[in-house]
Amino acid sequence: MEHEHTIKQYGIELKEIREQLLEMGGKVELMISDAMKSLVERDTALAEATIAYDHQINRMEVEIDDKCLQVLARRQPAARDLRFITLALKIVTDLERIGDQCRNICKHTLHLNKEPALKPYIDLPRMAVAAATMVREALDAFVRADADLALKVCSDDTFVDQLNSQIQRELLTYMMADPSTTTRAIRVNAVAKCLERVADHATNVAEMVIFMVKGKDIRHTA
Repeated sequence: MEHEHTIKQYGIELKEIREQLLEMGGKVELMISDAMKSLVERDTALAEATIAYDHQINRMEVEIDDKCLQVLARRQPAARDLRFITLALKIVTDLERIGDQCRNICKHTLHLNKEPALKPYIDLPRMAVAAATMVREALDAFVRADADLALKVCSDDTFVDQLNSQIQRELLTYMMADPSTTTRAIRVNAVAKCLERVADHATNVAEMVIFMVKGKDIRHTA
């Protein structure tokens, strides 16, 4: 009877880790959305609130890390469960860094909102939507052990990279035509770079899912 209780409790602990990871993923998705909204709508208060919200992401990273380490110490998981726990420890790091990138976007937004808009923001919101979708799908792939969805996330990173390159070319044109736009252009470029890194972190998660499901490490491969 005690053995059955232990097995049931172990299952509950793994389920809690999954649920907390999804909750953390939902929070960073919200941060991506709010960070971009604060820029496009020139909402400085929202930018400041999003910067403060990053503390919640940091706290969740610590809580999930602690829970994973407790399970490793007490349950000594093997095989698939061991891969799940060790990858969960890595995934929370990527999610925390996504939160950092959103905080950085908002810091640039605080400066950009004090000056006239350089240009209408068209491609940046597209980048933000694509990156947030990648984060959500990477976590869905992790929870469902779906290697095909994880591969899609890896492939979608190309679209974000292309938008980033396009934005850089446009900003260079602005700076060459009017050097007074340089400071604003550099900040807008930094925002694009932050979104590109968000997509990179989602790709990291997807690559780890593929390793978890197929035992194949596709990092640093073409």
